[in-house]
Amino acid sequence: MAKAASKNSKVKDLKASAEAKNFTKVIKAVRSAKTGAYTFKEQILHKDKVKDFLAQK
Repeated sequence: MAKAASKNSKVKDLKASAEAKNFTKVIKAVRSAKTGAYTFKEQILHKDKVKDFLAQK
């Protein structure tokens, strides 16, 4: 028989999943001045900092 998960581990998992929902993967297309080709910058950010990342040059 498999072991039953303890109540404490379930509470930790719920807290971690709730915190993980506050993060977003942001992908920004950046044009190279040298070749004119686009490259992509990817970052995982807190949802409050997405606008700041997209505003950067």
